[in-house]
Amino acid sequence: MIQTNIQQLQDRIAQACLRAGRQVSEIKLVAVSKFFPAETIRDAYQLGLRIFGESRAQEFRDKKLVLPEDIEWHFIGPLQVNKIKYVAGRCSLIHSVDTLHLAGRLSDFAVKNGFQVPVLIEINSSAEPTKHGFDLADFEQSAAGLPELPGLDIRGLMTIGPNTEDQIEIRRAFSAMYELRERWQKRFGAGKRLLLSMGMTDDFEIAINEGTDIIRVGRAIFGERGTN
Repeated sequence: MIQTNIQQLQDRIAQACLRAGRQVSEIKLVAVSKFFPAETIRDAYQLGLRIFGESRAQEFRDKKLVLPEDIEWHFIGPLQVNKIKYVAGRCSLIHSVDTLHLAGRLSDFAVKNGFQVPVLIEINSSAEPTKHGFDLADFEQSAAGLPELPGLDIRGLMTIGPNTEDQIEIRRAFSAMYELRERWQKRFGAGKRLLLSMGMTDDFEIAINEGTDIIRVGRAIFGERGTN
């Protein structure tokens, strides 16, 4: 099943890129493997996937110990400050820096341990109270000090699309994220291109059209997941 799902997903990505006038090579696919056992991830790995996304710190820690060393791990879920030690320095990218407090604690941990932590700053682009992240409306003021924090390697921005089937609303949120990334690029890019992570199973085609660099897809690869 996973093999068929991956092929169908790759076809969808290719078609979305064609419509957007983009190259497939521009899009990084993160296979969202949270809640799935290591054996399932290994099956996807053997089919060619190399980037996987986890959302629970200890689950990520345990899977990393038993899976191939060349997997590129991304942490995509809310990160509690008392779980930083399980994630920082152990994964390639943390997508979910959603508060100044968490950013500060990650900075302290990185400085103490002598390394840089690659992160994305999470934005609540739809202003939904159930979502994490900085408010889009005042982000540039409230988070202006983030690039000055030592130990943080800010690679770009992340968002979760609006919880709606209204494609116009989804497109509006993703377009606003692209514009925010472009403004931050001018202010803080400093020679490196800032990334944009947005788009999941139901809306990644829109995200590709609106300029995302990273899509996070779980259900279209692994099917429905449990919560345990």
